[in-house]
Parts: sequence; C-alpha cells; structure tokens
Amino acid sequence: MGQIKVEKNVGGIEGLCIITPAVHGDNRGYFMETYSRRDMEEAGIDITFVQDNQSMSTKGVLRGLHFQKQYPQTKLVRVIKGAVYDVAVDLRKDSKTYGKWYGVELTEGNKKQFLIPRGFAHGFLVRSETAEFCYKCDDFYHPNDEGGLAWNDPEIAVEWGICGDYHGSACAEGYTLPDGTPLNLSEKDQKWLGLSHTFKF
Repeated sequence: MGQIKVEKNVGGIEGLCIITPAVHGDNRGYFMETYSRRDMEEAGIDITFVQDNQSMSTKGVLRGLHFQKQYPQTKLVRVIKGAVYDVAVDLRKDSKTYGKWYGVELTEGNKKQFLIPRGFAHGFLVRSETAEFCYKCDDFYHPNDEGGLAWNDPEIAVEWGICGDYHGSACAEGYTLPDGTPLNLSEKDQKWLGLSHTFKF
C-alpha cells in the first residue's frame, strides 16, 4: 500500500474513508496515481468501479444531497481544480450512525479523495471561483432512480458555513457564502425534503 494513505471510518461513521495519494514532485511538477485497484485491495477496500463522471461548477453552487434508491452507488470523489466542501449523510436504516453527516474539504492542493459507500446521500458546496469535480461510481447512473435530501434539514444540521436563516424548505433564497456570494441550487435540489421524509436504505 505504498501509494495511498487510508483513514477509515472517519467521523465515527462506518465505511467512510479519506484517501490521500502519494504525490511525487520536483521542480518540473508532480506525478501521482489517482487510482490503483491493487492499493485499494491491500487497504481492505474491494470495489469494482464502472463509471467515471466529471462536473464543473461555479462558486456558491451546492449540488445535493443526492442518492440512487434502487441502484445505490459507492463513490470515490476528488477535486482536480478549485475547492469544495464535500458531505455524506448516512441513510442506512440499521446503522448506528443513521442521520449523521461528515464533511471534508477537497481541493486541488490537498488532493484528498473521499470514499462514500452505498447507503449515503452525497453533496458538495463550491468554495472557489470554479471547481472541477471527478468521481468514480460502482454502478451506472439511472435517471429514474434519483432521490434527494434537503441540504439544510435542521434535523441533520450540516455545517456548510453558509449564512442565512432556515425558512422551512430547501429553497436557496436568502442564503449566501460568507463573502456574499449567493447560494446556487438547481430547481430540483430546492424541493427535497428532510430526513424524516427521506428514503432509507
């Protein structure tokens, strides 16, 4: 396991892992392995990924909190440009940490990766001017299987670092980043409900 460092069960939530790759740099730049199945298996993580995705978002965009209901996905996420605050929420009904969340800053500088198992809602907030976000999935995207959780559900109380008062829904109106950048959510992400009305795995 020479090329990665794995921190398991972060935040006391079983299955969540922070993976930090070894970065080999000199005056020319750097090189790193962004994924090695061998290293993952040596770390006790046996996952077969089938799809890679990439997105670009601007500052203030919050994508989430998303999951697939009948075809849940394990995700290995990272940022290749900019910075995001990445969050996972445990929705496994038999889990000791059901409803608990954990967040980590992912940046092009720290090169950390966040492994999120099946049974979690996932989302991220863009803190830089733009961010390019990449992730591997162990199942394909199924457009009619989408589920979601309100990003600002007070029962979960994710600490996004966003300014504004909760007004009973996931609507982005009235919320900003500390520098005044308006929060930007899709129309769909402003309609998700809270934990008590959300799908359980």
